[in-house]
Amino acid sequence: MSWMKGDLLSKTRRLVGGLATREPVWLKAMEASPPPVFPRSNGNLKKIVLPEDPYVRRFSRKHPEAKLVDPNKASAFIPDPARVYGCRVLELTKNGISEDDAMSVANMEYLAERKEKKKAYKRLKELAVLQDKSPPPKPYLSTKKEMQIQEKKAPADPPSVRRLVNQLKQQKDVLLQDKPGGSANQDHWIDE
Repeated sequence: MSWMKGDLLSKTRRLVGGLATREPVWLKAMEASPPPVFPRSNGNLKKIVLPEDPYVRRFSRKHPEAKLVDPNKASAFIPDPARVYGCRVLELTKNGISEDDAMSVANMEYLAERKEKKKAYKRLKELAVLQDKSPPPKPYLSTKKEMQIQEKKAPADPPSVRRLVNQLKQQKDVLLQDKPGGSANQDHWIDE
């Protein structure tokens, strides 16, 4: 489809020139000051590679449960555990520790941190039971559980009109029975 090539201005010019559409109001203004044209790549884009990337990949293979399943959970303030692991390995190797030792130290630190979080969650759960409150959500859900949470049904539909009408009829009957001299067949059931 060669007619689809080009930017908005050139496409619109072709459509107007070919009498396929009327000239839009904004065309003259856009021709007077056209939008900037950004350079296009020839497909030679270089992949952005950070120095800790090999360690991040190794960590992700070793601990698949630590991967971020939901991209919306990604935050610039709290890096994912794999990034922290990679940066820690780089920091240790810069201080003169061998790569294997640095990886094992960073792995032990990750496991210790995870264990501390699990202990803290267990303590919070105990406190919630003592206070008769619902326990907080688990800090480390399995991938299966996270997918089940995402696939949960939408909230229940609002009450149907028929149910609301039945409730109003029941309220009407109750009001008419409480009212002295009233019968259930009267149409004037609210005296306000």
